[in-house]
Amino acid sequence: MSKKALYRKYRSTSLDEIVGQPHVTDILKKSLKQGNVAHAYLLTGPRGVGKTSIARILAHEINGLDYTDESTHLDIIEIDAASNNGVDDVRDLRDKAMIAPSSAAKKVYIIDEVHMLSKAAFNALLKILEEPPEHIVFILATTDVDKLPATIISRTQQFHFRLIPAAAIKDHLKFVADKESIAIDDEALELIADRAEGGFRDALSLLDQLSSLAGDGTTISKSMIEENLGLAHHDIVEKITDAYLSEDSQAALELLLSARDEGISASLLISQLLLHAQSLVRTKPAILSLIDALISAADSSYPQLKLLTVFALPTAPISQPPYTNNSDSLLQSSGTAPRSTTAAQSTTHAPTITKRTPVKKSSTTKQIKQDVPQPVNKPLANDDVPKTLDWEGVVNYAKANHVAIYSVLCKCDFSYSSPNLTIHAANAFYSRKLDDSKYRIMIAHSLASVGAGGVNVTITTEPKPPADAKLAAIAQLMGGGTEVSLNTLEEGA
Repeated sequence: MSKKALYRKYRSTSLDEIVGQPHVTDILKKSLKQGNVAHAYLLTGPRGVGKTSIARILAHEINGLDYTDESTHLDIIEIDAASNNGVDDVRDLRDKAMIAPSSAAKKVYIIDEVHMLSKAAFNALLKILEEPPEHIVFILATTDVDKLPATIISRTQQFHFRLIPAAAIKDHLKFVADKESIAIDDEALELIADRAEGGFRDALSLLDQLSSLAGDGTTISKSMIEENLGLAHHDIVEKITDAYLSEDSQAALELLLSARDEGISASLLISQLLLHAQSLVRTKPAILSLIDALISAADSSYPQLKLLTVFALPTAPISQPPYTNNSDSLLQSSGTAPRSTTAAQSTTHAPTITKRTPVKKSSTTKQIKQDVPQPVNKPLANDDVPKTLDWEGVVNYAKANHVAIYSVLCKCDFSYSSPNLTIHAANAFYSRKLDDSKYRIMIAHSLASVGAGGVNVTITTEPKPPADAKLAAIAQLMGGGTEVSLNTLEEGA
């Protein structure tokens, strides 16, 4: 005989047993006591916070019936809108709803995930919500209220459910663990509560999953949960966060690569880092920048790579460019960036990107933010950059390795006076494109490929000034201009 799931076994059976939603239950209890029953309720909020439980309890208490998880009644009908979302389904519901209840005072329809109904189905439902029979009560539940038409929402009493506080989840888990004789320590309960992210159902399901670890005198610990769920050890999470706050990129990247080598999922590690960072916000507000970057990494199609760039702070040395034509490279084979080379192996430095004020009002200048790490404790010096720049080599490297940036660079001009490089974009569109974050590191790698990793790079839409000093002065007086050679004029003629 199969074991009953804990989230079902400990489902609330009355409004008094509901935990974490007093703003909902208090109003409903008072309304029921006064005999004020609405014709339609709308329960909204995240998954696993009690919407379905309250819907069932409310349906039974409206009719003065006792409720258990196994309770069924002819006049309480549950419909899953995810699988019954067509207009014909709602028309059938509407026809049956017109029939008086068999024995209860009210016929109650619970429509779960109501946002899944089609547009035509919503229109059909609206008809009966506008003029409902006296014996009908609708209880609609959804995790995505934004997908509901305003006409539906306006004809219901809406109750929004909150995420359950972690402390309340922990207390409830401890109660269930004691009832089920599951030996588990407080740190482990806190971890489960954090992983549940505000949902009782997820918390109980996780406790149910891990309950088999207890027994024979064994107490479930935080470390046991981390190991069995494929999580990074909490010490690793703390060390990575500390490395970020102290701007020790080398330590952070080594920890991240070690976690990857141990098979830790990047997505799980990101979620762990987010939870830990959130706990530090009050004492270390600087952690907010990490939270913002981690959220971006969580949404990335390549979370492993994105996570590495989050910790590539300006104190880390440059490794070999992560983009390469070698199909056997570490990047392409493992889906992540290569480890940093030693100081002896690394001969290039990241360009320092600066902002330049344009001479003409119509021109635009963009500042490229530093995305590529700087050498540790090594200030920029003119000896770090070449006296002349192999621009053709820069463009050729981009052509071979970064086609997207090559299509722009090949149309741009440049002027170079060590250690300053100005890229003259042909127009504002190219200038904005060069300033896009995903192209910044490509520019740096292309420069590093010709030994110009330490230059200061400025992007501008100003035309390249004439090489001749007198012509430059004249162009300045005339409001700017583009230098045209005689050979170009002769060819045009």
